[in-house]
Amino acid sequence: MTGARGRLGRLTDAVLGGARAARDKARELRDEFRTSDEPERALVAPLLPGEEIRYVGLAPVRAPENHRAGGQLADRVNAELAEALDPRALFGLLHVVNPVAWVDAVMTPVRVVAGVLLLPGRAAVLAANTLEAAETDEPGPAAEPRQPLPLTAEQEAFRALFRLSRYRPLADQLAEIAYRRRYVFSGDLATLAGSLLLFLERYTGTPLVVTDTHLHLLRMGRRPDPDREDRRRPQVLWSVERRRIARIDSDHGAARLVQFPSTIVFDDGSWIRVVNPATRDDQARFLAAVRDIPGRRPTA
Repeated sequence: MTGARGRLGRLTDAVLGGARAARDKARELRDEFRTSDEPERALVAPLLPGEEIRYVGLAPVRAPENHRAGGQLADRVNAELAEALDPRALFGLLHVVNPVAWVDAVMTPVRVVAGVLLLPGRAAVLAANTLEAAETDEPGPAAEPRQPLPLTAEQEAFRALFRLSRYRPLADQLAEIAYRRRYVFSGDLATLAGSLLLFLERYTGTPLVVTDTHLHLLRMGRRPDPDREDRRRPQVLWSVERRRIARIDSDHGAARLVQFPSTIVFDDGSWIRVVNPATRDDQARFLAAVRDIPGRRPTA
């Protein structure tokens, strides 16, 4: 009887040991899958011929909600008016003298970095392929019937690309975005930082890609589970040449999943604060990819 119990104990130990080994191997493979960006590099490479891909983010970057670095732009005296999002109050706070001219100025850096607004059809297709939520360009059920505002072909492409309402002036809607995000960027949408902010504001699932010549923002989506087919079809939403990045200041790193914040400063003087959840490996890859760009780096 004792011998039978001994054999049963050894068998149990062997089964448990095998289960632990299998579990550890599965965890190792899962961790490697999560921290390696090779699958993403393979997907992105055909989009960027001639560029050396140095980093593909594994999580979407975003503009933080409550960062106060740009608080100097807040006008405490007019805060109550501004919070009501009265465009007249917002234009005053944002020093917008001519809203019509301001819309054209805001479109300029988007033309430069995205290269889509001069081709309204292409912009409309991109917008149609990246809709994520309910349409925002229809009046609400309780609203009085209204006619769409007249827009040029390029303005309509701009509106479609950023899913703005066709029933409200573009200037009013842009002013609301600029005021709401004034704490996380330099405050002027008619800049490189402002154009990047517009894409971060209107699209999710957008990782950064760093190459030897450019910084790109992609529409790609999250990586599927290991047992599912990867059907992602990445699209380039926004691009800027590396030479136009004056510096990148990254705050800190960590061994666990954290909000990894960085401030990107462009040569036009504009800046934007971005964060993304990133493992230590992902952070290290990003910092290595931008090592030749001036800026503050986290200590080891």
